[in-house]
Amino acid sequence: MDVNQYLEIFLDETKEHLENLNAQILKLEQEPEDVDTINEIFRAAHSLKGMAGTMGYKRMQALTHDMENVFSEIRNGTMKVNSNLIDTLFQCLDALEEYNNNIQETADEGTNDNQQLIAQLNEYLKSAGKQQEAAVKENAPTAEAGENAAEKWKEIKLGESERSVLTAARQKGKNVYGLTVYVQESCLLKAARAFLVYKAVEEKAEIMVSNPPAQDIEDEKFDLDFSLIVISDYSLDEILQAAKNVSEIEKVTGAVYEFEEVTATESSVAVQPGETKVEAAESVKNQNTAVKANDKKASGKPVVNRTVRVDIEKLDVLMNLVSELIIAKNSLVSASNAEGVVNAGVNEQIEYLESVTTNLHESVMKVRMVPIESVVSKFPRMIRDLSKKLDKKMELYMSGEETELDRTVVDEIGDPLMHLLRNAADHGLESAELRAQRGKPEVGSIFLDAYQDGNNVVIEVRDDGSGIDVENVKNKAIERGVITPEQGESMSEKDIINLLFHAGFSTAKKISDVSGRGVGLDVVKSKIESLSGEVEVKSVLGEGSTWIIRLPLTLAIIQALMVTVGGEKYAISLGSIQTIEDIRPDEIKFVQNREVINLRGSVIPIIRLSNELDIESSKTPEDNLVVVIVKKGEKLAGLVVDELVGQQEIVIKSLGKYISKCKIISGATILGDGEVALILDANALI
Repeated sequence: MDVNQYLEIFLDETKEHLENLNAQILKLEQEPEDVDTINEIFRAAHSLKGMAGTMGYKRMQALTHDMENVFSEIRNGTMKVNSNLIDTLFQCLDALEEYNNNIQETADEGTNDNQQLIAQLNEYLKSAGKQQEAAVKENAPTAEAGENAAEKWKEIKLGESERSVLTAARQKGKNVYGLTVYVQESCLLKAARAFLVYKAVEEKAEIMVSNPPAQDIEDEKFDLDFSLIVISDYSLDEILQAAKNVSEIEKVTGAVYEFEEVTATESSVAVQPGETKVEAAESVKNQNTAVKANDKKASGKPVVNRTVRVDIEKLDVLMNLVSELIIAKNSLVSASNAEGVVNAGVNEQIEYLESVTTNLHESVMKVRMVPIESVVSKFPRMIRDLSKKLDKKMELYMSGEETELDRTVVDEIGDPLMHLLRNAADHGLESAELRAQRGKPEVGSIFLDAYQDGNNVVIEVRDDGSGIDVENVKNKAIERGVITPEQGESMSEKDIINLLFHAGFSTAKKISDVSGRGVGLDVVKSKIESLSGEVEVKSVLGEGSTWIIRLPLTLAIIQALMVTVGGEKYAISLGSIQTIEDIRPDEIKFVQNREVINLRGSVIPIIRLSNELDIESSKTPEDNLVVVIVKKGEKLAGLVVDELVGQQEIVIKSLGKYISKCKIISGATILGDGEVALILDANALI
């Protein structure tokens, strides 16, 4: 069998199972007795083992097999969960992740047998086995009780019609047997096993009665055993062997079935001429089966398989086509305006087209959206490891994991968040002694909250640690030559904190493998800004810090305000615009040689786009100014433009690496008339 066609599905599903195992094992450490968690872990390990075996990855299968055995012992209550066992299990997950990465790179799992981990797991299993043996000796039941329990088929009560059928069968020289089948306790899909037993037995016998009834067995409404009465030409041993050959079956017991035969006068099954009693019973049984089948259809089973896995590249193609459609729609709008022909019919259709393209764009966006859960699910485990490595007690609280972002953004956001969490654990939280002196609980808290705010998603990383020491940051910056002492004097607290984002800047006293190697916040800032986002910090000394990341929901199509500066058209994203003001020239004041306006009690600096873009403004100094007030975090600024053109849905086209040095331009768009307009990045301008 060529398994390569299933490789992508295998990789995706393995990744999901590993994420699930990470979360569930953490939960198990907190609640070692939680049966649901233990079952969930066992199921995931069992699935992983099966998948690895099917694909022929022997090393991966061997490791998951031993993990499954350990979970089985935990599930049976013969092994207790402790911190060392959890450490080993996490190391196993890391090893499985390594296998998965190798398979992704080379379609091969590599040569690492992880013998040491398998030995550790078997060590735990051995100690559990000894405890179990001791317990079994103590509670050994008497043989008699065990034997009676095994003959559960004797408890089946037969109706008159069933007895008459069995009587007829015996008269024709057929054998009638009673069987009881015991499923292993660790079996995951009891109904599936029972179905396979049914199938195996039916090849050699006809099942007359089942206890519990077949429908209950199919719905898994039975314990670990079920009993059958069968009619067969084969020997009992052959039938028992057929049932035992099904995997995950503990044992099968059986014997010749003794029952009270029906005399000819008692018989209640109407036998048609030329039909034996067995055939008559068969027709009764078939009628029952048909009724059951109809019942089942009527009850309506829940619909499954409602989801489809789609390659992200296919979605990118779809997104590009929607973009082109929007550009074509914009061309139609401008063409109908330019001709000056007022045709109500055409305008109506264009408006309709506009609403359809907008809905289409939103639908494609929704398809591309994924919850950030896939990224944040690995963080609780990381914080647990950091807690041990740094020897600090800490707890991570997460909320809003279901918040959705564009897939491309989610893929990129993992590293910046990891940096911020490590930063909080290492720099933010104090040692237990220091926390005790400050009257704080000894377990430090780190919070990761995500929520949607308008057209943005906000992710906050908070801690209740020592906060940022502004003086320390300022001195370090002066020492490094990032700022001069004079600049340091006039800088606000917020500006000093923002120096942390300077390349190579670290306030760590000692360099560790957690942080302090100068690779840090500058990487976070540049990564987030490359996603058209922004990051800001709030801190209170002694109480903790909050890092706020704001990201746009979509990176491809936005609503924008079109403006002109010196005859050239530019676009500004509506998401960053607060208001638009008409300002008289005499309202402009100067503060520290900078132009500002006083707008309803707020002093707002103004930025003349004609200066920034090096274009001559088409306005004279006496004209009123059109000022677009934009916002970045808590900061406001006014962008001075010549004229407003209007709101438009635009498609962002990247300018590639050619113009990466020019930070104030975030991309370009093609307008309806085929012209290209540049998109201004309000954040960079501020």
